[in-house]
Amino acid sequence: MRILFPYIAQPHQTLHSLPIAMEAARRHSDVEVHIACATEQHLNYAKYLASFYPESQVSFDLLNLPKMIRRQVERRGHTVVSKVASLFYNKKYFSTFQSIVVPERTSLYLRKFGVLRPRLVWTRHGAGDRAVGFARDVRLFDYVLMAGRKLEERLLADGSIRPGHYKTGVYAKFDMVQRLQPTRPKLFQNDRPTVLYNPHFSRSLSSWPRFGLEILNHFSRQDRYNLVFAPHYRLFDTRRKEIEQLKRAYGHHEHMLIDTGSTRSLDMTYTMGSDLYLGDVSSQVAEFLVKPRPCVFLNAHDVEWQNDPSYRFWTLGQVEKNTDGIENVIDQAFETHDDFLNRQKDYIRDTFDLNGDTPTAPVGADAIVDYLRMAS
Repeated sequence: MRILFPYIAQPHQTLHSLPIAMEAARRHSDVEVHIACATEQHLNYAKYLASFYPESQVSFDLLNLPKMIRRQVERRGHTVVSKVASLFYNKKYFSTFQSIVVPERTSLYLRKFGVLRPRLVWTRHGAGDRAVGFARDVRLFDYVLMAGRKLEERLLADGSIRPGHYKTGVYAKFDMVQRLQPTRPKLFQNDRPTVLYNPHFSRSLSSWPRFGLEILNHFSRQDRYNLVFAPHYRLFDTRRKEIEQLKRAYGHHEHMLIDTGSTRSLDMTYTMGSDLYLGDVSSQVAEFLVKPRPCVFLNAHDVEWQNDPSYRFWTLGQVEKNTDGIENVIDQAFETHDDFLNRQKDYIRDTFDLNGDTPTAPVGADAIVDYLRMAS
């Protein structure tokens, strides 16, 4: 049996499925596992992550791409065109596998390109509440892995999954994080509380266009809190000049850390190392709340969010429509965290079906292999 784990998009998705690939190779000697990426840089990152699973033997492949497209990806990051091209120019390669396991939904284009034989498995990436995670095309996957009952109930309710074709209790990124960071060094050489500002990348949802610079300016002028600015990886994916401008403007402040896309922004270094979450709609808040802590959410688009299941996480902290008096808001969030504590714990129980620190990638690997054996 040959199983492929391809990565055709930004590297933040890699941690959500690569541990499953490594466990499938380790636990099933009759399974040939391949990991494929669109660029050498991404392939090297995958090899680095795989090195934390020395007992697993997998093959690494570089996907075929026209030189012009590959250069554009290396210089400017992935686009819809590059993702679809990664699928189209590798149709024959993809067709040689019994299953293709992906963390994104763009790979469903393979069906339109005539790649019909391999079973498509979706691992998801993230465990947020937004409707994009429950899109109608989820039903086109043959098998789905998910974190917990919150996702299961919503996907079952709209007919996107069916019994026998999914498995809960899998969030492989946590496995990778445990291997990467058995101990976490302090982010700052002081004892101030640390605020993580983590805006989303979509302009129609993000607080960054309206409030971002106000927040950075405020924190640059105060001396009570540290600030980590680590937005969603895609916010600055193709905006390299803006990255340099931000680093010049704020990078010299010892109590501020500006990270617009390093590997530390992907592996929970900041979500686990901060004391308060400041953001909007990023699913990283679910990862942050594995250890309950204060949250402040910025409603930059005047959303009527109450009673909307896509904004359930906004019930876990204060929601603000502007940044006026943001320092007082943060002070209050720390002072009133007990008011949200039980709600946060309930949310995490619903979101992640976890058994302490027990790895979940083995559960996902076994579920995929068992499904493929039954389906063959």
